[in-house]
Amino acid sequence: MDEKNCLDTGFARDESEREITTITDFSVAQQSVQISIDVEKATRNATADAHQQPALEAPASHQNNIVDWNSPDDPENPQNWSGRKKWTIIILVSVVTFNQAMSSTIFAPGVPQAMRDFHSTNQSLVPLLISIFSIGLAVGPLFLSPLSELYGRTPLMHMSNLMFLLSAILCAVSVNIPMLLVFRLIMGVSNTSLGGGYVADLMMPEHRGRAMNVWTVGPVLAPVIGPIAGGFISLKTSWRWAFGLVGFTGALLTVVCFTLLSETYPPCLLELRAVRLRKETGNPQLRSKYDKGLTPAQLLRLSLIRPAKMLVRSPIVVIVSLFLAIGYSYMYLMFTTFTSVFETTYGFSSGEAGLTYLGIGIGSLLGQYALDFFMKRHIKKQLAKNGEVQPEDHLPSLIFAGFFMSIGLFCYGWSLEYKVHWMVPILGTSLCGVAIIIFFLAVQTYLVEAYTIYAASAIAASTVVRCVFGLVVPLAGPPLYKGLGLGWGNTLLGFLSLTVSPASIWLLKYGERIRKNPRFIPKL
Repeated sequence: MDEKNCLDTGFARDESEREITTITDFSVAQQSVQISIDVEKATRNATADAHQQPALEAPASHQNNIVDWNSPDDPENPQNWSGRKKWTIIILVSVVTFNQAMSSTIFAPGVPQAMRDFHSTNQSLVPLLISIFSIGLAVGPLFLSPLSELYGRTPLMHMSNLMFLLSAILCAVSVNIPMLLVFRLIMGVSNTSLGGGYVADLMMPEHRGRAMNVWTVGPVLAPVIGPIAGGFISLKTSWRWAFGLVGFTGALLTVVCFTLLSETYPPCLLELRAVRLRKETGNPQLRSKYDKGLTPAQLLRLSLIRPAKMLVRSPIVVIVSLFLAIGYSYMYLMFTTFTSVFETTYGFSSGEAGLTYLGIGIGSLLGQYALDFFMKRHIKKQLAKNGEVQPEDHLPSLIFAGFFMSIGLFCYGWSLEYKVHWMVPILGTSLCGVAIIIFFLAVQTYLVEAYTIYAASAIAASTVVRCVFGLVVPLAGPPLYKGLGLGWGNTLLGFLSLTVSPASIWLLKYGERIRKNPRFIPKL
C-alpha cells in the first residue's frame, strides 16, 4: 500500500476522540445521519471490527467521515477471505519462518571447518559464531514487528526477506571471521516474527489455535532440522553451502511472497479505502476508524516503543514470556550439548550425534498433533459454555507442558548418568519436545488473542525475553553438568520447569483480572 498515506493518517486523533473511533451497527447509524458518499455510492453500514475494543456510540457529526468495513461480511475484510487464500498466506509465512529459523543452527556443525579455513585458533569465537544469531533475533523483532503495525505486514515481510537473502549471500562469501560475524548478526535481525500478526488478521478467535499450530512449525522444528542438514552439508561439501542452501531457498520464497502475499493488516486496508474514497468523493475529511491524527514522527515513535511498553507495563506479557523462555532456553541448552554428551557417553560419531536432534523434532510433531486434538475440543466446549473464546482458554495445556518437560529432563539426565541404552535419553528429549511445542503454541496464541492488532508487538516482546534466556542459559550448561553431573544437573532444570504447572493454574484463575486491570494496560 502507499506507506506514506498509512503513516500520515495513523490510527485515532487524540485521547478525547478514542471513544468515537468505532461505529455501531446499521440501525444506530440510520437514527443519526445517513451517509451519502456520492450519487453513485449507497449508504455505508459500519460495524465494529473484530480487532477493535468496544467503544461508545460516535456522535453523528463524526460518523459521517469515518471509514469502516461495510458490513460484518465485507469481502475486503481479511477475516472474510476464502479459506484457501487465508491458509495459503499462513503456510507461506510458516515456510519463510522455517527457512529463516533453520539458519540459526544449520551453520553449527560447520563452525570448526570455518575456523580452519580462516586459520583461527581462538576458541572463544566458536560459541560466538553460533550465538550471535540469537542476539540479532532478539533485536530485530523490536523494530520490525511494531513497524508492521504502522506500514502493514507485507512491506515488512518483503523487507526482511530481502535483508535475509543478502546476509545469507554475504555469509557464504565471507573472507574473514569479522565479516562472517557481522552478517550472521544481520541474518538474525532479519528473522521475522510476523506470523502471529498474520494469524490475528486472518482468523476468527475459534480458528486461531489451529492456524498458530501451522505457523509454529517453522520456529520450533527448524532449529532441530538445521544441525542435521548442516552436518551432512559440512561433511560432503563446505560450510559455505549451509548459507547457500538457506540463501537459495530464501530467494525462491522472496519471489513467491512478492507474487502471492497480500496485505492483511486491517488499519492499513481501511486507510487504503479512505484514500480511495477521498479521491472519489472529493471529501478530505474521510478517515479510517483507526486514524489517530498523529504526525509520522509521533506514530513511528509510538510503534517502536510499543514492545518495550508491553514488557514494562504489562506483567501478563512478562509472565507468559518467562514460560516460553524456559522451554526455548532448555531446547538450546540441549542443542549445544548433544554432540559432546552423546560422543562422550556412547562413542557416537559426529554424524550419529547429529541424528540425536530428531528426538526433540519427533516429540514436537507429536505435541502439535496432540495439542491440536485437545484444543479443538476445548475451544468448542468453551464456545458452547461462554459463547466466546477468551485468551486464557489457551493456557490449560501449559499445566501439562511443565510436567512433560520435568519428566523428560529426569529421563534424559539419569539415563545418561547411568549409561542406559541410547534410546532412553532420546525418548526423554522427545518428551521435552512435546513440552517445547506446547510452550510455543500456548503462549503465542494467548498473546495473539489478548492483543489482536498489536499481536506482532506482543510476540516481539516475548521474543526478546526468550532469546535472552536462549543466549544465557546454554552458556551455563557445561559448568552445571561439570559441577552436578548429568543426572542432578538435569534434575535441577526439571524442578525449575515444574514450577510452570502451578504458575499456569494461578494464571488461569487470575490472568483475566490482571490483563484487564487498568493499571496494567499500556497505552499502545
